[in-house]
Amino acid sequence: MNINRRISIALVCSAMAAGQALAADSPGVTKTEIRLGQTMAYSGPVSAYGQYGKAEVAYFKMLNERGGINGRKIELISLDDGYSPPKTIEQVRRLVERDEVLALFQNLGTASNTAIQKYVNAKKVPNLFAISGDSKWADGTAYPFTTSWQPSNQTEARVYAKHILATRPNAKIAVLYQNDDYGKDALKGFKEELGDKASLIVAEKSYEVSDPTVDSQIVSFKGAGADVFFSITTQKFAAQAIRKAHDIGWKPTQYLNSLASSVGAVLEPAGLDKSEGIISVAYLKDPSDKWWANDPAMKDYLDFMKKYLPGDNVYDTMNVFGYSAAQTMAHVLRQCGDNLSRENLMYQATHIKNLVLPMTLPGIVINTTPEQRTALRSMQLARFDGKSWQLFGNIISAR
Repeated sequence: MNINRRISIALVCSAMAAGQALAADSPGVTKTEIRLGQTMAYSGPVSAYGQYGKAEVAYFKMLNERGGINGRKIELISLDDGYSPPKTIEQVRRLVERDEVLALFQNLGTASNTAIQKYVNAKKVPNLFAISGDSKWADGTAYPFTTSWQPSNQTEARVYAKHILATRPNAKIAVLYQNDDYGKDALKGFKEELGDKASLIVAEKSYEVSDPTVDSQIVSFKGAGADVFFSITTQKFAAQAIRKAHDIGWKPTQYLNSLASSVGAVLEPAGLDKSEGIISVAYLKDPSDKWWANDPAMKDYLDFMKKYLPGDNVYDTMNVFGYSAAQTMAHVLRQCGDNLSRENLMYQATHIKNLVLPMTLPGIVINTTPEQRTALRSMQLARFDGKSWQLFGNIISAR
């Protein structure tokens, strides 16, 4: 064997050994497995959002049956935190210190993700694609180990404000918002986009997630003479607001934050007829829209639901959300190859280039940088016709 060949083989072996050592030294990584963790609201006031976690666990189960990623199976440990930040802290400590996960994935809630930030930063644990639309996660200096997935609350709210100014310049606007970081962040973006027209807001009310109903707020909005209603709510309260507005004969033009736009989880409980005409935004394909009936990606999604989540509502867009977010995480893990250090994982999560997911709307791609860590930053307006969301206008991208 000549000396050049011996050196070449030695370098290859050295690189392989280094990669294996790195994998072995990474928390949550073995030669056959990658462990991820998340906290999800399987109980409590927003337990409907637990569907995100169910879809993601099911997706990785499907992926594992197909051989996993780069020869490793993915275990997603999904724990209930009841949408309570103190419980989130407790469960995340368990995931990091006892279960020794490589990273957190899709932790639910702005308040919950905010509560764990000091701990995550101190431990240098990647907190990837958090289910939170708060615009602060784009700040890589303040939150170096966190990225988010869906468009920011402020960006979405600005889209509604622009549409109102263009179509209803003399509107009398009522705003209902959840009294936490989620609601306040969206409200901030909405008012900033209205600018000197913020005086169009004639009524503004908040609610707590522990409140039984928002009926009194809706009644007060009708009394204020509002003819446009922006609902910055989670699912339970969105359905209540839609139903109550209809029942008292209040018929404003309604804008509904996409977090609560699920047909199966919100509009059906509220009443499809009562929901007709509501405006929201979309960035994912809607299984209830017959436009996608022959779409290969939709067929794959429906096959996935039939096999891995039998009996669950295929029209619930939370399943599409979880399915697509899990595909994003799978892409990042593939990009890591055998270098499964937390440092490389963060690098790959913040250097995604032109990733097209099967269930995003045409024209929407994922790009991330260390300075812009929100995976999805484009959307399209949609109006509910009593059966499904109908897209209109052009794809709108955040600045």
